[in-house]
Amino acid sequence: MSKRIKVIVPIPMDDAGVENRAAQLPPAQIADGYQVDFEAVSYGAALGDSYYDAMLMDMSVFEAGLSAEADGYDAVCIDTVSDSGMYALRSRLNIPVVGPGQAAMHTACMLGQKFSIITMWDEWFHLYKKTLNEYGLWHRLASMRSIKTRPDLSELLEGKEEVVFAKLEAESRKAIEEDGADVIVLGSTTMHQSHAYLAETLPVPVINPGLISYKLCEVLLETGLTHSKAAFASPEAPNDEQLAMRGQG
Repeated sequence: MSKRIKVIVPIPMDDAGVENRAAQLPPAQIADGYQVDFEAVSYGAALGDSYYDAMLMDMSVFEAGLSAEADGYDAVCIDTVSDSGMYALRSRLNIPVVGPGQAAMHTACMLGQKFSIITMWDEWFHLYKKTLNEYGLWHRLASMRSIKTRPDLSELLEGKEEVVFAKLEAESRKAIEEDGADVIVLGSTTMHQSHAYLAETLPVPVINPGLISYKLCEVLLETGLTHSKAAFASPEAPNDEQLAMRGQG
């Protein structure tokens, strides 16, 4: 029987948008015996550009993942570097729940001494500050840099490669040469189309967070590991039914 992994897209979007997000996992990267389903949340944030949107992402991702274990999924992967709803889902579920922010940053710490986060615009910095605080990784951060370009979370970088890739390369080189970064972390799973170019062009490792978090799901399933319930305790009195009924009134 194949292992099923649910990937939760944190922004409501149509099927075409979800397909663009799913393209970050080419078939060659999915191990034999695994089925991957990308699913967008039914409501919530638009751009992740504010604390308001961050709250909506936490709630919508959490609700979208609540039934994953009961639906027969073996793991949940969250398709945002903000790791929205991850700790809450770990509290509710027994199956592995993996976020790209945590996976990418800790992988960066294994590959180098200091990493820089390169992202689309400054409005996402608050998401990285949240995860850096939670994971205690400020001392391993060289810098956060953006190309000050409003993202398109549905069509991603398609049609903008020539301009966007050059900007990302320029900021990455500043992070390496001026800030002391020896690893680059892409600041969003929506930037995956730039990974191959940057990995070939830059002199340091470049981490594609969506791919890293998915492959970590495979590793956890293959080794029989999941999160500790001593760290992420289950609720004594869960009330999933009330959440399910919330939009029906």
